[in-house]
Amino acid sequence: MRKIEKIIKELDHNLEFLEKEIEGAIERAEEGIRITKRVLGQIKNLFLKAKTMSKSEEIHFFKNSKPYVFSKLIYYVKLFNIESKRPRSSNKSQIKYFNNHIDKLQNYFNDNLEFYHYFRRGAKFLDEEYFMRGKVDLRLFPDSLSFFTDDTFSTSHDSSVATILAYDMLIIYLKIEIDKLENYSTMETNYGAFKKQSKLFWTGNKTDLIELIYALHSSGAINSGTADIKELASVCEQMFNIELGDYYRTFLEIKSRKINQTKFIDKIRESLLKKMIESEE
Repeated sequence: MRKIEKIIKELDHNLEFLEKEIEGAIERAEEGIRITKRVLGQIKNLFLKAKTMSKSEEIHFFKNSKPYVFSKLIYYVKLFNIESKRPRSSNKSQIKYFNNHIDKLQNYFNDNLEFYHYFRRGAKFLDEEYFMRGKVDLRLFPDSLSFFTDDTFSTSHDSSVATILAYDMLIIYLKIEIDKLENYSTMETNYGAFKKQSKLFWTGNKTDLIELIYALHSSGAINSGTADIKELASVCEQMFNIELGDYYRTFLEIKSRKINQTKFIDKIRESLLKKMIESEE
């Protein structure tokens, strides 16, 4: 199982790089599908080769590990379909298109409300029914038929967890796109005006700047903590001549890091301490 966790950690790293380096949503989705399909195949092979496995390990795999990877695949497949059919007309029609998709995604939560609440509460009392292979109580089954197509690598509800996680990510993406469309004109004007004034350029990693922005926001040091994260991000984009893209989704990726969530904050702290020591010599 440690090998599987290592592969998942590498997946996080590769997808973080993908989100930073590929600008186009369709191109990003295509590459995301390729990466996540490969990783899903890898963890399937490792899982099926495992000679011994406790009940708790099997439940953990089907409640956490597999759905985490599968959710990324669902996300990128849905993203590709949504973006490839995105209207190329007015902002208003695009906003309507995205809102319709948000409604459809949220309908899934409503249609599976009992399990949705079970999962969101972190409940465990039905885990053996939901996340162990060989359970065939049809009364517990959601719409997914994956259990019937591959019962060696599926349980009744692991795909439901993956779908919930994927739809969460999609709703965030769509809301960010709607926000961009609603504020496009104002932001373009402000960005262009400030860009002429600022001669500062952020030459580090976009993810590092987003980590710093969220750290400043959470500290309450700006406007006594009342500053809006969107406004703070916009100012930093203008000041450092950079476009941060979907900064909220990047923040979610920072949160999901398995090791060292505050990597950049720790780095600049060490750099400052080093500078202080050197200045005393």
